[in-house]
Amino acid sequence: MNNLKITFAILIPLLIYACGDNKPAADTRTDTISHKAVADQANTSNKTILFFGDSLTAGYGLDDPSQAFPGVIKARIDSLKLPYNVVNAGVSGETSAGGLGWIDWILKQKIDVFILELGANDGLRGTPIPETISNLQSIIDKVKTRYPKAKIILAGMMVPPSMGNTYCIAFKNIFPGLAAKNHIQLIPFLLDGVAGDRKLNQADGIHPTATGAKLVADNVWHVLKNEL
Repeated sequence: MNNLKITFAILIPLLIYACGDNKPAADTRTDTISHKAVADQANTSNKTILFFGDSLTAGYGLDDPSQAFPGVIKARIDSLKLPYNVVNAGVSGETSAGGLGWIDWILKQKIDVFILELGANDGLRGTPIPETISNLQSIIDKVKTRYPKAKIILAGMMVPPSMGNTYCIAFKNIFPGLAAKNHIQLIPFLLDGVAGDRKLNQADGIHPTATGAKLVADNVWHVLKNEL
């Protein structure tokens, strides 16, 4: 599959929508995870998988949060009777800077597997590459410092060619570069097989449908299953 062709076909509208939402106010981010959910994690012997991302993780536009790819992963884990709880910490419109701003709150709960899905909105806003790298690295550092044994998986993304070839290539290289530097696992392109397919995306041409989210979950599971 030609990823650049896919990106051109589906991600151009992202320049307008920026993953569907305006950036949320900082004091609303903690509402994405109920305090009861955090308490539930503390009251179980199961390990915790946490998805930390933007609208793709949050399941923007879907009828139920369980249809988002983290919810699909949860259903699969439950069906396999694996000892893991799944927490969806996706916030629509989130950036790497926004994620860095509230990661300390997220880390109040114990995390065993951390899936980092941020950066797409940075690219769509033309955020300088070094700034995005610094923010993502800081998030990774905080997870490693708080939970040294936690396994970290980074989800790769791309920006449309209209951002300029130099920026496009540099942005795409952020993710494998960080994965190699930190010796963490990489999902090369989160939307592989979904981006560019109208049948798998909502009317905005950006966010996966419930069917598309299942394929995104397959991309994640291909890497995640080896870390459980």
